Amino acid sequence: IQKLCDRVASSTLLDDRRDAVRALKSLSKKYRLEVGIQAMEHLIHVLQTDRSDSEIIGYALDTLYNVISNDLEEEEQEENSAKQVDDLGSQFTEIFIKQQENVTLLLTLVEEFDFHVRWPGVKLLTSLLKQQGPQVQQIILVSPMGVSRLMDLLADSREVIRNDGVLLLQQLTKSNAAIQKIVAFENAFERLLDIITEEGNSDGGIVVEDCLLLLQNLLKNNNSNQNFFKEGSYIQRMKPWFEVGDDNCGWSAQKVTNLHLMLQLVRVLVSPTNPPGATSSCQKAMFHCGLLQQLCTILMATGVPADILTETINTVSEVIRGCQTNQDYFASVNAPSNPPRPAIVVLLMSMVNERQPFVLRCAVLYCFQCFLYKNQKGQGEIVSTLLPSTIDATGNSVSAGQLLCGGLFSTDSLSNWCAAVALAHALQENATLKEQLLRVQLATSIGNPPVSLLQQCTNILSQGSKVQTRVGLLMLLCTWLSNCSIAVTHFLHNPANVPFLTGQIAENLGEEEQLVQGLCALLLGISIYYNDNSLENYRKEKLKQLIEKRIGRENFIEKLGFISKHELYSRAAQKPQPSFSSPDHMMFDHEFTKLVKELEGVISKAIYKSSEEDKKEEEVKKTLEQHDNIVTHYKKVIREQDQELEELKQQISTLTSQNEQLQATVTQQVSQIQQHKDQYNLLKVQLGKDTQHHNSHGDTLQMNGIQTEEVSKLKEELEEWKNKHELLQGQLKEKDSVIEKLSSSQLEMGTTEQASHISKFGGLEHSNELQKELEMLRSQIQLQSAEISKLQMENQKLQAMNATADPVLGDSGATAATSSELEGRLEQEIKELKSEVKALSEEKESLKQQLDSSSSTVAILQDEKSKLQREVAESKKEQDDLLVLLADQDQKISALKIKLKDLGVPVEDEDDTESGDQGDEDEDGDEEEQD
Repeated sequence: IQKLCDRVASSTLLDDRRDAVRALKSLSKKYRLEVGIQAMEHLIHVLQTDRSDSEIIGYALDTLYNVISNDLEEEEQEENSAKQVDDLGSQFTEIFIKQQENVTLLLTLVEEFDFHVRWPGVKLLTSLLKQQGPQVQQIILVSPMGVSRLMDLLADSREVIRNDGVLLLQQLTKSNAAIQKIVAFENAFERLLDIITEEGNSDGGIVVEDCLLLLQNLLKNNNSNQNFFKEGSYIQRMKPWFEVGDDNCGWSAQKVTNLHLMLQLVRVLVSPTNPPGATSSCQKAMFHCGLLQQLCTILMATGVPADILTETINTVSEVIRGCQTNQDYFASVNAPSNPPRPAIVVLLMSMVNERQPFVLRCAVLYCFQCFLYKNQKGQGEIVSTLLPSTIDATGNSVSAGQLLCGGLFSTDSLSNWCAAVALAHALQENATLKEQLLRVQLATSIGNPPVSLLQQCTNILSQGSKVQTRVGLLMLLCTWLSNCSIAVTHFLHNPANVPFLTGQIAENLGEEEQLVQGLCALLLGISIYYNDNSLENYRKEKLKQLIEKRIGRENFIEKLGFISKHELYSRAAQKPQPSFSSPDHMMFDHEFTKLVKELEGVISKAIYKSSEEDKKEEEVKKTLEQHDNIVTHYKKVIREQDQELEELKQQISTLTSQNEQLQATVTQQVSQIQQHKDQYNLLKVQLGKDTQHHNSHGDTLQMNGIQTEEVSKLKEELEEWKNKHELLQGQLKEKDSVIEKLSSSQLEMGTTEQASHISKFGGLEHSNELQKELEMLRSQIQLQSAEISKLQMENQKLQAMNATADPVLGDSGATAATSSELEGRLEQEIKELKSEVKALSEEKESLKQQLDSSSSTVAILQDEKSKLQREVAESKKEQDDLLVLLADQDQKISALKIKLKDLGVPVEDEDDTESGDQGDEDEDGDEEEQD
């Protein structure tokens, strides 16, 4: 081993080092300690330096794995050396992780895709986590992207690496909430559920088991991940796991294991230890996606293995616990029997059947407790099956109540205890049902009168049955009597009960009986604390005096304390599920432990109180009750007033809205009336004008009724044309001046660069074209002005004709021939004027178009001018920069020459240097011009 280590350390050839590492690997299993001590440092060095060769890296990782891992062959492990082996692995792990860089290096190697590097890297990292979990977890957590890099293993196409990646993540996520969160948010749920589906859900192999164990690690006691799992709709994807067929015989051991883990995963999400809000939302999701329905199908299926059935009952229990919707659904489930029976009845039959397995009976009890937890409706249904009015007289079907009574008085002590606890849960925090249960009568034997359920319980107690039976009955009685004065009165009404209790408490019995004594003390204490003093012989004060005389207060309190000091009490107080190692340990119920905590202190105080204090307390209670009654009365009045107020507010709101609508309609109508008035006034004025005009011009003679109006219109049109003509001339002059300016500026800028010459010639050609267009425009304007003058002449002629026509029109004796001639001439002139106006409008349009084109050309020229100016500015800036650079170079050259002269190095003449520089500058200039 030493020689091989030297070869690894000193060989220059890679092949030699590789052979040495291979040899170390073959020795590492048998001589683990020697290889670990001598070669570990060299192997780590190989990982750091020879990363280019995957083969040597693979050998080195395998060797380190063999040294660190405790997964040796079974035949190699001797019982006496097992502990030594464990210590060896953890010691080597400690040496390896002392330098955190080693773990970081291993994470980098795990990223390699090469199978010979990645697989041994994964196995080594898993082994490190097994040996020194918390320390390695911390190193991975602080290394950049450490967890994310390991998550990529789940996406590897090679199943061996993927499966070992799952095992690695199992070790990585153990008891570390921070890593669990990172893994969950790296899409672990999606990938793991995909793998489970690919592998065939519950029919899959050990890979499914590993995935389920990893999911448990991520979800158990991690509220953040549970919420993420629910929000991501992953609960819906669990439903196919529980699809079972009709024939459930011959399940493989792996399938049983997988289904067991799947059920446990459901329980993790709805565990009573989770925050109530999170549990409730998961329960609702399980009902809506049909998961609860699927579990109930397994519950009622035939051929399901016993342990799976037990775990399914426990799972259903927690899915329905405290969730009204789920509890209602469970109550409606029927077993596939003929006739169909409710699932609750079928389960209770198993609970009170002593031939059923103990764990199954515990599971059924838990299911019944969860069904009744915070479910007053369910409690009422169970108690109602015991009441005289609802019992089925025919006896065809067995009810839940009858099964519980049968179990309560059977010869099997376990059935007695389970039935008593189940019945106590039916009465939990429900005073109404406690009173109703007092009505239940039992027929004990033929010929004897019926006995009440309460009396029968006390009768069995006094007969000295088994401890388990008596503990169960005492728990039932304590639950029944607590917070129910009527039940206390019924209990005290039997004269044998109080002497029996005092006798039990006063005796000095063995350890087993101490628990019964404690519960008897609690029951007697409840009878004092909740006593309403309705029975004269058993008033509070008399019962206290009895305790003082027969037992002694201190002795009574001591016996009462036996309950909470008992080991089985502490176990039951931890969690709601009844989990007992054997039937003998089945003594306390979780909910009963809460009751003991609540009553132990108040009973102790009540025993020591004097009669005066009791009276005062009763008075206080009465005043408080009165006060409560007054408060409830006022609350009722206030509630009624609130309702009235709400109704009035609604009425006011409706009335205000109606009022607003009416106001809007009124304003609308007012405005309409005003409009009608205005229209009426306007019509009135128009009518007055028309009549006046008719009176003034009734006698005058009109020639065709249009001549004078048309003449005036033509005059107006002529004036408009004149104005437009003047405007166009002004615009043309402005364009001329702009074009002249542009052409002169282009001529001035012509001497800047070669590139600018081309654009200048283009601009000049453009300006020549513009000038030609301007000449055409001027000629057109001259033509238009000639036409306008012609129109003016014709207008003057018309006016003269009108003047000559006036005396003719005034003269009544003018001849018809003259008037007809005038009419013809006027019509002809009007036609000519109309045609000329039309021609002028067409010319105006063409002028407008020409103006638009000239304005666009001007804009183009302005753009070109601005471009040229920018180019000039840029070229000037470049020249300035070059000059600055040249000046800097000259200074540097002169400084270097001085240094060279100082050092005694011969330097060229300045003339040569200058000529060289000039040549360089010329070349630079040529290059710039080419650019």
